Amino acid sequence: MSAAGESAGAPVRVPEGTEQQGQEPPGPEEKRVTWAELYFDLVFVFAITQVSGLLHHHHDAVGLVRALVVFVPVYWCWVGTTVQANIRDVDNLRDRLGILLVGLAGLFMALAIPGAYGGRGVLLGAAYWLARVVLLLLLVRVPGVWRGPYGVGVLVSGPLLVAGGLLPDGPRAALWAVAASCDLAAPLVFRRRLAKVAYHPAHMPERFALFLLVALGESIVGIGGTAASARLDVAELVAVAAAFTISAGLWWQYFVYAADAMRHAVVIAESRRDVVRRVFQYGHLALVAGVIGVAVGFGETVADPWRALGPGSVTLLYGGCGLYLLTFGYTRWMMFRKVAGTRIGAAAVVLALLPAMVRLPALVVLVALAVLLVALNVLEHLRVERVSRAAVGVLPAAPVE
Repeated sequence: MSAAGESAGAPVRVPEGTEQQGQEPPGPEEKRVTWAELYFDLVFVFAITQVSGLLHHHHDAVGLVRALVVFVPVYWCWVGTTVQANIRDVDNLRDRLGILLVGLAGLFMALAIPGAYGGRGVLLGAAYWLARVVLLLLLVRVPGVWRGPYGVGVLVSGPLLVAGGLLPDGPRAALWAVAASCDLAAPLVFRRRLAKVAYHPAHMPERFALFLLVALGESIVGIGGTAASARLDVAELVAVAAAFTISAGLWWQYFVYAADAMRHAVVIAESRRDVVRRVFQYGHLALVAGVIGVAVGFGETVADPWRALGPGSVTLLYGGCGLYLLTFGYTRWMMFRKVAGTRIGAAAVVLALLPAMVRLPALVVLVALAVLLVALNVLEHLRVERVSRAAVGVLPAAPVE
């Protein structure tokens, strides 16, 4: 039975973590992604690569925090543009030029990332501030737009990022963390005001899925960029295959099992604002962060399959995968108030194995994670098939969990 039963009052037979049965046919008036938005995304392909590079050089606990602090304004710049394109018709000269100008600001931000904690801090802050000013001007005709997340970007987080760029390293990171927190808190603080916003249900899931796909592309770069300069003996080819299996497994979890459910959740939601905030703006931040961690971990593992990775690289690889799977537990609960037990259980296994993997060869670390993800996807596939057959009377109906 489809996830649509959750809104229709019918008995629900949705297996843990598998919600793809909620797909609905596209309607004639659905808002589609424009070519300008797709071109805009290319800037963030580069930006994610830059964040990955920053994390590659410093992947201890401090490096993780510093990379996250830099990534949040990059991500929030993309989110602001996506929301603006969702609530307006942007297929016109004014908005195309505005999106391209935000893209240029995003490119400046990406160029600043490697030296964000050095001589390019002001460039990062100024580029972000420019992007937020442009977005606010694009929405200036919307009543009360100043008193919301767009106003926070122009009046609070943008100036804080510029000011932080003028400070020494430690205070800079602290002030930037405050700026990132202000941006992330704005949709929650202005929750009632955002209730008046009319979101297009098809456009938002498509845009965030594309952004996650960009991040997954970085995992392929993490594999190929390292392997291209290697000897490519049998061990290295096996490592490449295992890493690709992990990347494909992460893709499968989202695009086969979750993407349609997220779209369906927006369609049926009593409050689209809450679904957009919880599942897309916040949930996808965690999903993309997890994928970036895995991508950086690939760069460490494929290079030398027989070398022990150490705690930093294993934490990126296994911790990133664990975060990714746990986030589906969060999004499924936010959408349907159901527990994604298989994914939460798989995340627990991944995180439990992390300490044991620190001293093992990279090849073993990769193969073990690949096997776990394949097993998870096989289990969920079998559960979906069983529920599908039960829905048409082939098997007794599965009990509601």
